[in-house]
Amino acid sequence: MEISAGIQASLAGRYASALFDLASEGGTVSAVESDLEKLEVALAESGELKALTTNPEISRSATGAAIEGVAGVLGLDGLTTKFLGVLADNRRLGALPGMIRAFAAIAAAQRGEVTADVASARPLSDAQVASLQEKLKAREGRTVKIRTSVDPDLLGGLVVTIGSKRIDSSIRTRLNSLAHAMKG
Repeated sequence: MEISAGIQASLAGRYASALFDLASEGGTVSAVESDLEKLEVALAESGELKALTTNPEISRSATGAAIEGVAGVLGLDGLTTKFLGVLADNRRLGALPGMIRAFAAIAAAQRGEVTADVASARPLSDAQVASLQEKLKAREGRTVKIRTSVDPDLLGGLVVTIGSKRIDSSIRTRLNSLAHAMKG
């Protein structure tokens, strides 16, 4: 499997790549990916957990014990829990969000998938997401996993980001282009 040089060059990418290799050997890639998604949600929802991962004043052993407790509460796989312990020992928990993104990118590439981040002014229905997914699959030639977010500033339309490509059909952008054209 080919892993992009950008992912391999970063600290987060090296850790994510090592975790992916271990998960592949153990046949637990999907379990680890699911665990990391749970962890990403927990980090976003809990300011205390985020502070725990970035506070240098907390000792390694205290951080490790707390992370092990969090892993137990979230019901994380043994490999994921050990990985978090290694991160705590090496004081690398602050880079965890990047590692989660890198692992997801590696796993998606291995499955032949691409992830599209879709921002819309209002929440999209399941039917709209499915339709968009089919259109993007036809355009990209591979399976597309969609992550949606709501940005009321768009006024309407969508902004789709796939890797370094961006498709901006938002009303905000159209109005800005019109305003710029009218200025001359």
